[in-house]
Amino acid sequence: MRRFPTRSAARSLSFSGKLRAQRGLSLLGLLVIAALVAMAATLALKVAPTVNEYLAIKRAIVKSRADGIDARSIRNVFERAAAVDDITAIDSKDLIVERLPNGEFAISFDYEKRIEIFGPVSLVIHYKGETGKTFADRTRN
Repeated sequence: MRRFPTRSAARSLSFSGKLRAQRGLSLLGLLVIAALVAMAATLALKVAPTVNEYLAIKRAIVKSRADGIDARSIRNVFERAAAVDDITAIDSKDLIVERLPNGEFAISFDYEKRIEIFGPVSLVIHYKGETGKTFADRTRN
């Protein structure tokens, strides 16, 4: 008497009747992937505001360079832009304002941002930016 395969065995049989390996994602694999995606999303949500603030600082120093006529006015323009864009990572005193040989100004900044992840674990991002220096100016220093 011929026995019919069970339902689970019938799913693993191919049309030719040979046994084939089952494919798919187990529940444990799905949970591991979901946990990794959740951790990556949490990290991205914590880092995104610092990147946004860095971009606001870069826009503010470009505006400061365009509107300022000396170091003091450049810092004042930056202070106003920082108040509008809610920049709290650096202050106008943290800007490095240099006069270039052509009479224009170069503005640079450098700071670190610490992001608490959980418990004793934190992420430190080093932000640095400048405006106004050409490649020839950088190689001379």
